[in-house]
Amino acid sequence: MKKITIISLLASILLVSCVNTDSSEIITIDTHIDINVENFTDTLNYTSNTDTKFNIPNMMEGGLDVAWLVVYTAQGELNEEGYNSAMDNAIAKFDAIDRLVYEYAPDKLEIALNSDDVRRILSNDKKVIMIGVENAYPIGLDASNIEKFWERGARYVSLSHNGHSQLSDSNTGEFDDTALHNGLSSFGKEVVELLNYYGIMIDISHPSKDAIKQMIELSKAPVMASHSSARALRDHPRNLDDELLELIKTNGGVVQTTALGAFLTDREDPPPNMDDFMDHIDYMVNKIGIDHVGISSDFDGGGGIVGWNDASETMNVTTALRERGYSESEIEQLWGGNLLRVLDEVQDIAEKLQTASL
Repeated sequence: MKKITIISLLASILLVSCVNTDSSEIITIDTHIDINVENFTDTLNYTSNTDTKFNIPNMMEGGLDVAWLVVYTAQGELNEEGYNSAMDNAIAKFDAIDRLVYEYAPDKLEIALNSDDVRRILSNDKKVIMIGVENAYPIGLDASNIEKFWERGARYVSLSHNGHSQLSDSNTGEFDDTALHNGLSSFGKEVVELLNYYGIMIDISHPSKDAIKQMIELSKAPVMASHSSARALRDHPRNLDDELLELIKTNGGVVQTTALGAFLTDREDPPPNMDDFMDHIDYMVNKIGIDHVGISSDFDGGGGIVGWNDASETMNVTTALRERGYSESEIEQLWGGNLLRVLDEVQDIAEKLQTASL
C-alpha cells in the first residue's frame, strides 16, 4: 500500500512537471511596439503606469516576455538635412531604450541580441527588450551606418515606412500611384546584402510589393514582417497578399500578424476584436503553415483591439489561440518560436558570410 502511494505521488509530480514544462516553453514575443522619448525620462518612464499601451507593469501583468521596442523615423526629405535630422531622431531613441534598461529598470529588464540571450534573461526572472529599426532612412547614403545600428542592438531593420526612402519604395505608392525606384534602389540592394552580413533580420512590413519581392530574391537569409496581416481578409496595401505569403514561405520567413484594427477589418461597427485577429492568424497558418506565422501588437503606434488593447491583456491572446484549437507546441511557435528560429537562421548565415569574407 505504501509502495503504491509512493508511485502515485511520483506520477503526480511527473505530471505536474510536464505541464509546467509545456507552459514554460511558451515565450511570448511582441515584435513591434512604438516608443516616444518623452516617456524615457527620470520622472516619466515605463517603470510606472504610464499613459501608454506598453509599460513594465503592463508587461508583467499580461505575461509578455519579450518586447521589441522600435526605433521609428518618419520619412522626410531625401537630402543631407533630412538624413541628419533622421539620424538624430534614431540615436535619441536608441539612447532612450538604453536609459530604460540600464538606468531605470536594470533589475527588471535586459537587452537581448540573440535567442540564447532571450532564454538566459528569462531564466534569471527578468523581461527581455529587443530593438527593431522602422525605416532605414536615418542611415542616409552611408552604408557603414548599418554596422552602427547593429552595434546599438538593432536586430531587424525595414528599408522604408510611409513614403519612399532612398532605399526602397513604400507601400504608400499604391495610394498615389507613385514609385521612386520601381522596388529597391541600387543602394537599397547593397543594404540588403549588409543586413545579411551583420545578421539583422530584413523587415518587409512597409515597403512596396515590388520592393518586397526584390528583397526576398536578393536575401540570403529568411525575412520577417514585423507587423502585417493577410490582404485576402483585409484589402490594405500594408497587408501581404497570397503571392507574397507564398514567397515568404519559400524563403523560410515569418509574418508577425498585427493587432492593428485597420489592417484586420474595414468594418465600422463593432470595433476590431480578438476574433478578427485570430481570423488573420488562422488564414495565414492555413495558407503557408504554422512555421511561418507570429504575433505583434503595434502598441503605441495604432495597435490595440478589443481583447488585446494593451500589454496587460497579453494572456488573452494565448487563451484565444487555445480556443481556436491550437496545441501548446503550436502556440509556442506562434508566440515566439518561429521568430526566434528566423533570428537564429539569419545570424547563422551572417556568421558564414563573415567567415567567407576573411
